[in-house]
Amino acid sequence: MPVKSSLKSGGCRRKLSRRQQKDLDIQISFLEGVVGRDPAFVDALQILGDDYTSRGRFVAGLKVDQRLAQLRPDEPITHYNLACSYSLTGKLSPAAAALQKAIALGYRDFAWLSRDPDLKRLRNHPSYEAIQAQVRKLKVKAR
Repeated sequence: MPVKSSLKSGGCRRKLSRRQQKDLDIQISFLEGVVGRDPAFVDALQILGDDYTSRGRFVAGLKVDQRLAQLRPDEPITHYNLACSYSLTGKLSPAAAALQKAIALGYRDFAWLSRDPDLKRLRNHPSYEAIQAQVRKLKVKAR
């Protein structure tokens, strides 16, 4: 699966060893310092958001993704990641809106979207039907 700059990797979470947890916590601490000094450092924010998600700190990851959406409002991947964070925190209406925006901005990895574990809650929400219809229309246009 692609790295954070492309997609959240929280869906591929596996149980981390104590060593991996410690290393991730050190990296998070470092990145929090970097972002504290430069709050608009997009690359650091992307990695930090992914690390928070990998550590199960979904609310912190959501805050980072909200910030990235402010910094990069026209980037489809940013809104896709925001949708994942909303879904992971149980905020399904905002998740649907963020995913629809990602698609409107050009997100097209529909195969991943349909199986991304981060979006599992959203796929069980009634608003997901509208997203599926949006995807079907785009698939037909591409043929």
